[in-house]
Amino acid sequence: MNTKGKFATRAVHAGQKPDPSTGAVMTPVYLTSTYVQEAPGVHKGFEYSRTQNPTRKALEENLAALEGGDYGLCFASGMAAISAVISTLNSGDHVVSGNDLYGGTYRVFTKVFERFGISFDFVDTTDAEAVSQALTPKTKLLWLETPTNPLLNITDIAEISKLAHEKNVAVAVDNTFATPYLQEPLSLGADLVVHSSTKYIGGHSDVVGGAVITSDKSWHERLKFIQNSVGAVPGPMDCFLLLRGTKTLALRMERHSENALKIARFLSNHSQVSKVYYPGLESHPGHALAKKQMRAFGGMISFELKAGFEAAKKMASQMKVFSLAESLGGVESLIGHPATMTHAAIPREERLKRGLTDGLIRLSIGIEDAEDLTADLEQAILNS
Repeated sequence: MNTKGKFATRAVHAGQKPDPSTGAVMTPVYLTSTYVQEAPGVHKGFEYSRTQNPTRKALEENLAALEGGDYGLCFASGMAAISAVISTLNSGDHVVSGNDLYGGTYRVFTKVFERFGISFDFVDTTDAEAVSQALTPKTKLLWLETPTNPLLNITDIAEISKLAHEKNVAVAVDNTFATPYLQEPLSLGADLVVHSSTKYIGGHSDVVGGAVITSDKSWHERLKFIQNSVGAVPGPMDCFLLLRGTKTLALRMERHSENALKIARFLSNHSQVSKVYYPGLESHPGHALAKKQMRAFGGMISFELKAGFEAAKKMASQMKVFSLAESLGGVESLIGHPATMTHAAIPREERLKRGLTDGLIRLSIGIEDAEDLTADLEQAILNS
């Protein structure tokens, strides 16, 4: 695969070459379940599409190149990718996770994998001492989100990875919010990078997918076994759409980040807003670290209104340009209420303990004109 060139070049070309039979520039969608073999066990590298598919292979190589990894594996969803990583563990193993994370991740950890004897502790990963104290001889994996969902906390990937590796603990980073364009966790010491490719990688709210990238051959072999054995793989059309998405990832992330910074500044100066969570603001406690380990600050913002929960719910329903919907990372701007939507799976007392209030609003800033987005927020706040 072509891994040469800077990010935007790799995004367009890595893993993709003209179709040898037709010269087609775009990777074909190989809608086949099986492949002819020349003799029993003699084939062209493809046997059955759960195991390998040429369109998926191109996407896996593309994402590996973007993350600076050697191996990429794609899955049917972000949750399938997360589950594949945890499925490599054994009963009795222990996982330390950040305490501000996507509600679906918390749910699968506590409601699915705890049933099989894997234990989880949730700590503030911005606090190295808290992480160190949580690690035990049974800890096999440290799970990070940075920036976190939805409070946009920033963890020092290099520091925490070093700490974990000193205790023989592997590190996985959910890089969905940042994308490989803004942050490359493998270069900072992480062992695994996980994505919900549904979000920024796809970028158009029209496909669901997930991915795991690594440079560790042993991890790749374990995860490849899970991928093939469990079979939660994306279809070839999904892979084609995701490949289309990666081609414009650099351009989109620049616009997402540019718009988000303008809107975060607008919100931070608004008389009806009590708090804004965005690492691009100098007031954010993780600003300096984010500036160090990220190319820009991303398109996600969370904030709270002074008027509280009822005003937040009303505001979310008053938007004209923003759409009230789950998910994030598309070209269109979305608004969500984590307590009743993306993070409803986390018990209220746990959410409040972590700072996720009932009145918190989360924005996924799209690529529309920033002035239109600001005007939409202004009218919705005034009408709430």
